[in-house]
Amino acid sequence: MSEAHVFALGVLLAWLAGIRVYLTVFGIGLAGALGWLELPPALEVARSPWVLGVSGTLAMVEFAADKIPGVDSGWDLLHTLLRIPAGAFLAAAMLSPDGSLGTGALAAGAGIALTSHALKAGSRVLLNTSPEPVSNWAASFTEDAAVLGTLALALAHPWLALALVVAVSVLFALAVWWLWRRIRRALARPAAG
Repeated sequence: MSEAHVFALGVLLAWLAGIRVYLTVFGIGLAGALGWLELPPALEVARSPWVLGVSGTLAMVEFAADKIPGVDSGWDLLHTLLRIPAGAFLAAAMLSPDGSLGTGALAAGAGIALTSHALKAGSRVLLNTSPEPVSNWAASFTEDAAVLGTLALALAHPWLALALVVAVSVLFALAVWWLWRRIRRALARPAAG
């Protein structure tokens, strides 16, 4: 795999960790265990049966917890402490051919994971203002499918996956910003009257 592909995968792993960290670790570990991807030395641990078992189990717990309005926001708040460092590690580990984790790669991975996590958590806070649970479930299933689909695409075409993630993220950030403004205006109207 070329250095450019490794770079794209490192960025994508950090981004995906900001959304679904356990599913990302499970997916990359499974890809390594099945021989779909040659993992760098620092990520070899993801192939171990223990890491696969724990990350798979936690991915299922997250799958269930993320469908419950309110619980999902608490889960996101708690996982802010995990997703950002995990994204930093995944990016730096992917970009490290010899197993040493570079400071620049760690910082970039943390920033990327923080960005995707902030978009996810911010959108979920907006969705939780709605009294019905369907929008929450739809968002959660969409996130699950997006992580799995992006990870699968990243293994075959990392640059295409990266371009898609950047485009969707910009559109999503604009949509979240627009919704926040509408909600803030709607809440300000009764106070002004």
